[in-house]
Amino acid sequence: MYRCIFEYDQHMHKQRVTVTVDEPLLDAATSAVREGRARSVSEWIGEAMAQRRDRDERLAVLSRLVAEYEAERGFITDDEIAEQAQRDRDAAASHRAAARRAG
Repeated sequence: MYRCIFEYDQHMHKQRVTVTVDEPLLDAATSAVREGRARSVSEWIGEAMAQRRDRDERLAVLSRLVAEYEAERGFITDDEIAEQAQRDRDAAASHRAAARRAG
């Protein structure tokens, strides 16, 4: 099925590329290096690219699962989505309340 990798592999073959990025993103990358959260701007960007790739893979799997579900059971309606969203919010609120009570 799907494997989740949120780690930048330092042993992969690397290739030099030139990219243009928004200045605030470059500032964030250089801050991460300066603060020791990344060894280099390249590593920071590589990790971000790996996370984006993994997210895109997860969304592709989810899309296939939804298509399979809808092929078997019919299309998911806007009302069903809204009802599930409300159940999710209720469950999250209940969980938060239980966590507060537990201390």
